[in-house]
Amino acid sequence: MSTLSKQEKINWYQWEPSALAKAKQENRAIFLFIDSPTSQWSQKMQKDSFEDANIIELLNERFIAIRVNKYERPDIERYYQKIYSLMNREPTASPLSLFLTENLEPFYAGSYIPSEAIDQQLSLDSLLRIISKKYITDYDTLVQKGEEVLSFIDKQEKTVQATKLDINITKTIELHTKNLLDSKFGGFTKAPKFPNTSTLELLLTSYELTKNESTLSAITLTLDNMIKGGFYDKARGGFYQYATDEAWEEAYELKTSYDNAQLIKLYLRAFTITKNETYKKVAFKTIDFMLNQRGESKLFSLKGENIIGSWNALMVQALFLASQIDETYKHHALETLEALLSTLYVSGTLYHSKKPNEKPSIKAFLDDYATLGEALIMAYQNIKEESFLIMATQFSNLIIEQYYEQAQWVYTTGQFKLKESIYDKEIPSALASALSLLFTINSLVDNDYRTFIFKTLELHSYTLMRQPFSSPTLTKVMLSYLKEEE
Repeated sequence: MSTLSKQEKINWYQWEPSALAKAKQENRAIFLFIDSPTSQWSQKMQKDSFEDANIIELLNERFIAIRVNKYERPDIERYYQKIYSLMNREPTASPLSLFLTENLEPFYAGSYIPSEAIDQQLSLDSLLRIISKKYITDYDTLVQKGEEVLSFIDKQEKTVQATKLDINITKTIELHTKNLLDSKFGGFTKAPKFPNTSTLELLLTSYELTKNESTLSAITLTLDNMIKGGFYDKARGGFYQYATDEAWEEAYELKTSYDNAQLIKLYLRAFTITKNETYKKVAFKTIDFMLNQRGESKLFSLKGENIIGSWNALMVQALFLASQIDETYKHHALETLEALLSTLYVSGTLYHSKKPNEKPSIKAFLDDYATLGEALIMAYQNIKEESFLIMATQFSNLIIEQYYEQAQWVYTTGQFKLKESIYDKEIPSALASALSLLFTINSLVDNDYRTFIFKTLELHSYTLMRQPFSSPTLTKVMLSYLKEEE
């Protein structure tokens, strides 16, 4: 690796019209790096590759280097994840490293690229030299490859015949639980072990309907083991992102607000069902840890980074849920909700995120509206303030008008318009969260949202009825909907 002087650094651009225009004006390829502050591979690439003097020189002189935070621009990350999957025929985690023509035709998609060659993988230095040469000598081939990839982006998916929605899907859930559960340590994977909060939430809903003791045992086995080892911080409270071993002993020591918000809700819900005081203590200690991480803004950002609307809305939901057990948390819930609205709901426009010391500029996505909508309903149910219900209704109507298209949902109405997936990622699917909002608000207002709920569930019925674990939050909504329809 070449030595880096103190003055040398990559001239990173943001994803904005001026950077894209510069690529066209100077006829330069774009190197697009989409990273995650929580990804160890993103951090490793930053340290190993982006501090190498040769790589810095190549990127600055021959490319327009654009860096995107996946949490700040999830629309860009989702779009280029699909590009990566099309080009490599498999998904990947963060980071994403892509090369595009000046007209945004993608011709190379990678993930972590090392500073030095490893086995068959080229070093970033070598790759930059090859691509910059090819961009001059074989430009038409690169454009053709990019156009071919883009032609598949909006291809219609095969029509799958609808399957009858049946509440007896609980039998399939029980079978899949039995087959997939780690019977020793709980959870549904080997190492590395993630909490799979959405799956456990689905099992709680299934248990409430069936009272099947083996389902409850699978839940408690997992909940108990998650708090025994290092995955849960016994000293300070809060959960880490994942365990590196199957016994939940060794953790990747990073705590996120979205993980902890969901785990707080899970343990509180488990407490209301089992009356296990340990679950309540863990949830409250985690809340107290999270409250201590808030800045002066009264919002949750982790290490001073961006304030994300949907993550804060999940924390508001968790705080309101806690307030049903201990009234003292109601004040914190309202305080955070009002701070969130004053920060990201500006002149009638909801925004997705806010950087420190900057005005918000990225408009909200479907999950921001849906999670905040549910938080507003919880606020209304707690203090009976009509304005919260009115705003939640406005959000519900808006997402139908702007994001719903004949039983399909889109994640964003902006530049990267993609159909929203039913699969949960770090947080529940935005589609599932939207349906959850419509289901929750339906009984509180005059509007009838059941048609939108049913049509969406019907469209995805084949997957839901056969693979309920693949989209647990949407399956949970389906169970609630079918129970109400009985």
